[in-house]
Amino acid sequence: MTQFKNPLAKAATLGLACLLMFSACSRDEGSAEVTPDTGKTEVKPTPTPAPPTAPAENFVNQQTGVTFKKVNGATTVTDYVLQIPASYNEKKTTKWPVIIYLHGVGERGTDLNQVKRSGLAVRAAQEPDFPFIVVSPQCKPNMTWDVAALNILYEDILKQYNIDPSRVYLTGLSMGGYGVWDWAVKFPEKFAAAVPICGAGTPSRACVLKDMPIWAFHNADDYTVGVAGSRNMVNAIKACGGTLVKYTENPTGGHDAWTKAYNDPALYTWLNQQKKQ
Repeated sequence: MTQFKNPLAKAATLGLACLLMFSACSRDEGSAEVTPDTGKTEVKPTPTPAPPTAPAENFVNQQTGVTFKKVNGATTVTDYVLQIPASYNEKKTTKWPVIIYLHGVGERGTDLNQVKRSGLAVRAAQEPDFPFIVVSPQCKPNMTWDVAALNILYEDILKQYNIDPSRVYLTGLSMGGYGVWDWAVKFPEKFAAAVPICGAGTPSRACVLKDMPIWAFHNADDYTVGVAGSRNMVNAIKACGGTLVKYTENPTGGHDAWTKAYNDPALYTWLNQQKKQ
């Protein structure tokens, strides 16, 4: 053991040792560097880690394109149309964004071909490598969207496919637009963004959506679902301090506000910019 005859030398040596120990134990908070010009110590933050990827060894090949699927553990929502991008099986570690699409009243039933030919499902099918997984469930005859059943679907698809849970998007039209507002209000933590089209919600409950990116669409001359349905929800969110809500209202077009919305590339650019924190 080193013997110190000079008390000042002993104190200086011990102080240096403590400083080195402190630096070694503080690396998780960033690295310390002394700036030559000022002699001041600057702490540089630790770089943000890269987004997580899926382990390649756990990857399960999927049939790409459009297929019909069953919901595991289903209640009232039992079947859905699935679209997997053409490059899915090549990108084994990629976690994909997913859009859940809720159809309108005309596609209720037991024939998934009706869903396949509607709204976002038919739009996505035009592009084999559409850059999202698309999940389009079917509502049973004489029913409306059941949020509890949709939650089962939500959990099932996150287990089945390489999905990024921070980029789950929700959209729907007409009855599906109602479903979007309802599901998003009850479980806002599940979605990175929502796109309700020609639907309506409950304005008194809209404040829970003030921090969610939302892009609503409606036509002013919609006599099936009055335009007030979207206006009231958007205004209620803004009144609560929400600044992330967008609203597109076309002067004409009747009830069909979805064809123009789903054919606009700007919608998908906007969706890709949204990520749940």
